[in-house]
Amino acid sequence: MDIALMPLIQTTLRQPREAAEYIMSLGLKRDVLWTGLLLGAALYALVMQLMLYLSEPTIGIPSFASRPLVLFVIVAGGLVVFVHALHWVARALGGTGDLWDMLSVMVWLQILRAVAQLALLIITLALPLLGVLLTIVVGIWGLWIMFNFIAAAGRLPTAGHGIAVVVIAAVGLVLGLSIFLSLIGLSAQGVMS
Repeated sequence: MDIALMPLIQTTLRQPREAAEYIMSLGLKRDVLWTGLLLGAALYALVMQLMLYLSEPTIGIPSFASRPLVLFVIVAGGLVVFVHALHWVARALGGTGDLWDMLSVMVWLQILRAVAQLALLIITLALPLLGVLLTIVVGIWGLWIMFNFIAAAGRLPTAGHGIAVVVIAAVGLVLGLSIFLSLIGLSAQGVMS
């Protein structure tokens, strides 16, 4: 399988739905997708550690953020749960996509996010104001790409449906996590009751 990365990156940035269709057409096997998810989580954790190392924290950061392995496990676990939530919400909204399509586009998106964060870190170190402005632009552009990817993977008609899927999945995950944490005895402050 020959995948030209630069044209795929360009298509992702300009026509994300078309890029998502191409990624899904690759027919990547499950072991490749799960390995890709772990790679994306590892890249993200490494970039975050580099950011923490190179910058002076002006605000308090959670203790897990300074532990690379813990951050990796949280990111990987979060991705697994989020991909499943996106898939099932898309199905509930009438989509016909399968889990492996959703996983394939989210893995590609996660890897691109890690690369973008590394580039933004370098730019921010050299030109802080430009780095901040580019961070905002990349964040908004990344959301647009994600909504289109989710709509394509869920076989939904528009990016607006992708927005609905993300909102419903996020609300569901927050409520589910709140109930779970309440059941095991953790309060809002994170201490045992």
